[in-house]
Amino acid sequence: MTEGPRRDTRGIVGAPDLFARVRFRRREPAAALRPYLEHYWLIDWELAEPYAAHVVPHPSVNLVFQRYDAGDAPRDRSGYAEVAGVAPALFTRELAGRGRVCGVQFRPGGFRPFAPEHAVADLTGRRVDAADVLRTPPPVDAVLDPDDEDARVAALDACLLALEPRPDPRAALAMAAVDRIRDDRTVRRVDGLARDTGLSARSLQRLFSAYVGVGPKWVILRYRIHEALEAAASGPEIDWARLAADLGYSDQAHLVRDFTATVGATPTAFAPHGHAPPARPGKPLAAPPPPVASWPGERTRDHRRSSP
Repeated sequence: MTEGPRRDTRGIVGAPDLFARVRFRRREPAAALRPYLEHYWLIDWELAEPYAAHVVPHPSVNLVFQRYDAGDAPRDRSGYAEVAGVAPALFTRELAGRGRVCGVQFRPGGFRPFAPEHAVADLTGRRVDAADVLRTPPPVDAVLDPDDEDARVAALDACLLALEPRPDPRAALAMAAVDRIRDDRTVRRVDGLARDTGLSARSLQRLFSAYVGVGPKWVILRYRIHEALEAAASGPEIDWARLAADLGYSDQAHLVRDFTATVGATPTAFAPHGHAPPARPGKPLAAPPPPVASWPGERTRDHRRSSP
């Protein structure tokens, strides 16, 4: 088993370009939080020219602390915290001047124990002031002020531990179902996944709505697109027909349509270098609420695969 967050960049469009301009780190949360969290992600930048970052988000809720010295609003300069629900389509953020973001990426299904009063589907496609969702006000200054990275991580740990998440069997079931979708390419149909989890298809849909925020079919499609994006970034010599079959698509054209609708460009636009910017904003694969800007960070699955 691998200790600590993995180093993959799945979901980030043009990761080498982005990492050449910003300092991006992933950090492990406290042991008591690991059953629910993927990782913390920390970004700092100081740019002479604006840069547009593009991410195909994971089916995860994020708690995002952010400060933008180049922002026009006092809120941007002083810092604030938001809960960002699952973003349905391609996320694009223009970075300019100086800024700092400290994020918490929850495992899909892992956010609800921290805010049990809220069905996660109610947050999908939305950014909500964290104080309106969490039971205790988030410590914005304690997280964003320190230049010492360990101090920021400690502040994030303290914030989340104060919320006292409790084991929730349904959250554990949702997390296990999403892990199965991500890790097993043979999971292609909702009814088959429902049988594997011991639920009816309708019960599985309700579980995903309450704990993940999007339906199981949406999650299956999103992880397919992540794999296709990773393949496109690896170089031009891709057998797209074979990849489409491996991912469970009926044909290559179907994969290309989903990829283009989500990313905003065809797979071949990314193949030469893996960092061509999208030609236009992506569209959702399904029909959740309209997308909004949030900072989803990277997907990093590790030794917590067997955690509840």
